[in-house]
Amino acid sequence: MTEVARDKSQRFALPDITLQVTGGSVVGNQYRDNYDVLHVDPELPLAVVADGMGDGEGSRRAGATAVRTFVAQVHGAWPEAGPRQLHAAVAAVQAAVRDAGAGRAELTGCTLTALLVDPDGSQGWVVQLGDSRAYRLRDGLLELVTTDHTVAWLGVLHGWYPSDSPAAARARYQLTRYAGHPASPEADLLAVPLRPGDTWLLCTDGVSDQVTYHGLREALALPDGTDAVRTMLSASLTAGGADNASAVVLRALSPR
Repeated sequence: MTEVARDKSQRFALPDITLQVTGGSVVGNQYRDNYDVLHVDPELPLAVVADGMGDGEGSRRAGATAVRTFVAQVHGAWPEAGPRQLHAAVAAVQAAVRDAGAGRAELTGCTLTALLVDPDGSQGWVVQLGDSRAYRLRDGLLELVTTDHTVAWLGVLHGWYPSDSPAAARARYQLTRYAGHPASPEADLLAVPLRPGDTWLLCTDGVSDQVTYHGLREALALPDGTDAVRTMLSASLTAGGADNASAVVLRALSPR
């Protein structure tokens, strides 16, 4: 159940770094199907995770539409258009997901978290919409780079309620931004420097909600990215498998 698909591993030899990208996903024990969508691009140093909201057809359509549209938009103008193209890609995602849900009674929405690396490998661009996450492990320190777009994040940050309270647990599922939102909110776009030795993790909340900080750090410290992904997905199942869980590990190595 934790097997990593062969087509979810890629290696990119860039001038400043060599980038190894490995991804995998498990259904878990609660749902009969996987409403996460994971993309490891075969041509560009690009990885994307999306997490559908709910467990119905709207969730399935949202994730598939969002990732397909985002990847197509990036391929259409990268790197010539630069980060402007990422803003345009998110706008296209918003329109496409809303169209996919038109006329449907159920919610059609999803998260979207992506990391795209510049052609020389010196810098990456994180795109964040929703509550999937991007982490960076550098020199032994694991840091959460993205912000969760949820009422829970706002509530805990501003002291509305304790992080372990029932109110915080309920607010965890109230997203303030997502793909398919009627107001078409913009994504966070973060410019992040890359250097050899960095390890990045993109994951859905089936990983971040079920695997502890120390569990994530220990997995990401493993020398092989495939082992890191398998370890995190296995840990999500051991913790109960209460959600679909998807992870992409991007490891920056010295150029060869």
